[in-house]
Amino acid sequence: MPRKRHTPPPISGFDMLAEQRIREAQQSGAFDDLPGAGAPLKLDDDAMVPEELRAAYRILKNSGYVPPEVEALRDLREIEQMLEREHDSTERSKLAAKFNVLLARAGALRGRNIAIDDAYFQKVAEKLARGRG
Repeated sequence: MPRKRHTPPPISGFDMLAEQRIREAQQSGAFDDLPGAGAPLKLDDDAMVPEELRAAYRILKNSGYVPPEVEALRDLREIEQMLEREHDSTERSKLAAKFNVLLARAGALRGRNIAIDDAYFQKVAEKLARGRG
């Protein structure tokens, strides 16, 4: 069976104008002194995001939106670091209680109990036990 040739869509007048302006800017050196010129691009790894959602995800990320699950996990890491630095047993107990509440919230947001099946919880529990002893 012969392969069909892919024909690109026709270029609109707007696209032609944009291409012309870009070429003119390149020739005049408008792009020569941009930050990061000559350096590799730092692209986000969005390979697992469906192509039709990538632009929307990028807009949300650039506007500072963080999904609640990610925010809860960030808070957990922050409290974990505070627990590592804290030596007062009363303060450690308060932080541990706060950690458990955040852990339950993170589990609910993820639709499961991460305290039961997550290796992360085990690592934190080990750190807490070391801090007491």
